[in-house]
Order: sequence, then structure tokens, then C-alpha cells
Amino acid sequence: MADKTDIDEPQKKKGGLIKKILMFIFGIALLGGGFYGGIFYSGQQMSPSEEVLKLIEQDKADADAEAEAAAEAEPSKVAKDIPETPMFTTSYYEFPDPLTTNLAGSTRFIQLGVGLSTQYDESIITNVETHAMAIRSDMLAVISGFSEAEVTGKEGRDRLSEALKNAVNDRLVSLEGFGGIEDVFFPSFVMQ
Repeated sequence: MADKTDIDEPQKKKGGLIKKILMFIFGIALLGGGFYGGIFYSGQQMSPSEEVLKLIEQDKADADAEAEAAAEAEPSKVAKDIPETPMFTTSYYEFPDPLTTNLAGSTRFIQLGVGLSTQYDESIITNVETHAMAIRSDMLAVISGFSEAEVTGKEGRDRLSEALKNAVNDRLVSLEGFGGIEDVFFPSFVMQ
């Protein structure tokens, strides 16, 4: 009679071989899955700069959505168009020393700081500086011709300013052929 061990031995060899093949296939599948999983994971990972850019874009999208929601909630503001009138540069000149003189028919005197303005070129200011002595003399004559009542209040100062402007322009026209002074200002105005 044959031993049981002799009969079972070819079946064990056959079963052991199938197990080894299945384990080999399973190992290959496990390695391949790990390899492809690693590729998939590394393809999904972003560099830090890409992550920052993505966050910035997301913040911009959120801000735009908030702005749209706010715009729908409030009435929209419309900017007013600026009229297309030409704008000129204004130049100023202030006489370094104040003018002091008596007022007409009064014991009181007035001390004024005087400034001039023009929107013409710098040659007007140069002309004023060149002829400052003659212009100061003319302005003193005009101021001393005003009474205390005539220079009181805003209207009185406006009349005095207009008279001084005319006197300065008259002097510049006589000396240079062109006036060009457009306004006279009083940085200081003291009446005593």
C-alpha cells in the first residue's frame, strides 16, 4: 500500500506553486498601486507660491462678490464730469513791507500788507518787482484818498482792492505797455 504522503505530495507542490504565483501577482499589484498612488498624490500637491496665488485669487473673487452685493444694496454713485474750461496757473507776489498811510479826513492811519495775483506768465511778476517803488507810491496815493468809512467792511475793502488793482495796472501799462494784474489781496489789514 502506498503512503499517504506520496499521494498528497504532487497536490501540495501544485497548490504551493499557485500560492506563489498569486502572491507574486498580488505583490506586483500592490507595488503598482503604490506607484500610481504616489504619482496621483504628487500631481495634486501645489508649490507654496501656487497655493498663495490660489488664495489671492479666491480673496479677489470674495471681494468682488462682496462689492457686487454692496452695489446692489446701495444706489450707485455717479461721478460728475469736470467742465472742460481751460485752467490757468495763478502767480502771486506779496510786497515785502506793509504800506502805512493816513486815511483821508481822519486822524487814523491804515497799515496794509498787499499781495497781487496774475494768470499771465512770470513776466508780469518780474515787471512788478522791477517797478516796485513806483507801484508802492501809487498804491499809497490811492489808499490815502480813501476815508475811514470807505474802507470799513468787506465792500469797502473790495472797493479799495479794485482801486489798487487799477492803479498798479495803469503804472505797468505806462512803463511796460501791459498791466496783467488780476486781483489785489490784503494778507494784513490794520486800522488804528
